[in-house]
Amino acid sequence: MRRATNTPKACPHNDAVSCSSCRLSGICLPLALESAEIVKLDNIVRRGRPLPKGRHIFREGDDFTSVFVLRSGAVKTYTISDIGEEQVTGFYFPGEVVGLDGIGRNRYASSAVALEVSAICEIPFAQIEYLSSQLPNLQHHFFRLLSSEIIDDQSHFSLLSKHTAEERLAALLVSISARQARRRLSPSAFLLPMSRTDIASFLGLTAETVSRVFSRFSQLKLLCIDNKEVSSLDICGLKAIANLTH
Repeated sequence: MRRATNTPKACPHNDAVSCSSCRLSGICLPLALESAEIVKLDNIVRRGRPLPKGRHIFREGDDFTSVFVLRSGAVKTYTISDIGEEQVTGFYFPGEVVGLDGIGRNRYASSAVALEVSAICEIPFAQIEYLSSQLPNLQHHFFRLLSSEIIDDQSHFSLLSKHTAEERLAALLVSISARQARRRLSPSAFLLPMSRTDIASFLGLTAETVSRVFSRFSQLKLLCIDNKEVSSLDICGLKAIANLTH
């Protein structure tokens, strides 16, 4: 018997929010579309009530039906190992697409859960597939998203296999900073929505090691940190530690 899922039910179109008026339209799927084309995309997007912290969007093994775009909040994806341990596989922020890993096998390859109250747009894949055949710009943009997902996976595997704890955490902070800047938010001051345990799982470390490295970065004046609040981030210094040249 299939287990129950907390995947939100499809909701009717909400006229109070539209792709054309969304503040994230410049980094989300409408980025590649003209005004008339955005209306067509808008007609297939399902917008429901915000998900509370801890609510799943989908679970590993569920039938793949939709991709999801965050409007606000944050989401983590994870898998469960053969011995029942959780392995965090990604963190997602507003404007980013979750669920692309389900395309290949028609089942989600991971579970996705809200790290905080999150507003989410659901886009049925069958409809976006059909719309992409009509809108070449949307199809090309979707291919770029898939390519980026593959590159991110490869970068993550490389990070886990080759780098020290300091390099791993520095690279994650640089990535979050860049994603903040992409949303026109401060790249040097932000809240981390994930726990130290989640960060440790994602980076292949222990929570104690993550805390120790945060303390070391603070001593080196690479950042200021108070619980989950990060400020005064030294991007250049962190890039140097992570061996990032761009």
